[in-house]
Amino acid sequence: MNARLDLLEPYPFERLRTLLAGADAPGLAPIRLSVGEPQHPAPAFVHAALSANPAGLSTYPLTAGTQTLREALAAWFSQRFNLQRLSATDEVLPVNGSREALFAFAQCVVDASQPGVLVACPNPFYQIYEGAALLAGAQPVFLNQTAVNRFDLDLETVAPSDWKRVALLYVCSPGNPSGRIVRLNEWQRLFEYADRYDFVIASDECYSEIYFDETPPLGALEAAQRLGREDYRRLVVFTSLSKRSNVPGLRSGAVAGDASILSQFLRYRTYHGCAMSPAVQQASIAAWRDEAHVRDNRLLYRSKFDTVVPMLAPVLDAPRPEAGFYLWASVPAAWGGDDEGFTRALMARANVLVLPGRYLARDAHGENPGAGRVRIALVATQEDCIEAARRIVECCHSSTVSSSPHASASA
Repeated sequence: MNARLDLLEPYPFERLRTLLAGADAPGLAPIRLSVGEPQHPAPAFVHAALSANPAGLSTYPLTAGTQTLREALAAWFSQRFNLQRLSATDEVLPVNGSREALFAFAQCVVDASQPGVLVACPNPFYQIYEGAALLAGAQPVFLNQTAVNRFDLDLETVAPSDWKRVALLYVCSPGNPSGRIVRLNEWQRLFEYADRYDFVIASDECYSEIYFDETPPLGALEAAQRLGREDYRRLVVFTSLSKRSNVPGLRSGAVAGDASILSQFLRYRTYHGCAMSPAVQQASIAAWRDEAHVRDNRLLYRSKFDTVVPMLAPVLDAPRPEAGFYLWASVPAAWGGDDEGFTRALMARANVLVLPGRYLARDAHGENPGAGRVRIALVATQEDCIEAARRIVECCHSSTVSSSPHASASA
């Protein structure tokens, strides 16, 4: 077996199951806010497009997708990010969801023959970044994102000698879990680092279409164009229909950016055997071409945040994020910063599932930047989110402090 598999950490939800084992929930219907899985209905026209194209199942699809799909992707990226130029032939590719592509990208980009090769990523982070780095033969290096640095990437904590060994930098904007959007001046600095130290940037933007005002989040391609990098050199952007269109089961996404990198990524993917089903391609074309359902989706999330954030404010420091559907909440003082204990208490007392922040981060630079926080995914229905908020408030008001770990869960 590949010995690198032993380097992989348990996934956050595996750790959550272990934490909650034996915690008897009260006689309340469970409300799961731990997993970032959209629960809004999928668009009816996507269902129709899937069922209307069974003939494609009798042919092998091209890894690069159809020209029609690539044109739909290029048109969406161009319109959404105000791009003057994006080639449907050379600068976009369909992928089977951003998760698959984010993992595969490291296997393509990282040269494991280079001694001490590194992959940099935010901390907290989407665990696929870490797993992709390890299985590509690299060592992950973490850039802490904390309230102290406004959840920015702390580039200074990595020494120049280590930056010289970085092959790939993962960026997530809007961030998971903070919802923070990377600013133009920050992109400029990231591009300067990529040029100086010769690495590739993978920009994970799967939450880019969930925001709360009329100003869409800045994307990396748009930032590159504004900064005169119209060839998108050293940059590839990853996005998905999962959150945008509430179709996580469709497994459909896209990448766009540096043509020279994407040509090699296509080469890798041809061997990897990850061509998108023709029926899924047709459904994806329909989804990428329609914005009305995306606007409706944003309104649903906006309404939930408008209601839930004020409800939680008296007991939780859980401000509205800039974008995305997570609350990155500080654990109440009664739990002494114990995110695991607070999570277990919510399960045992209220049957509400959230995720301990430490499970989304690693100890780095003297701290675990997720410790003392929980991630709350407002993906359930508005009614369930409101009921969960009511239960959380009640649980916090009834809390008692105990010196034993997790005692608050069974108090």
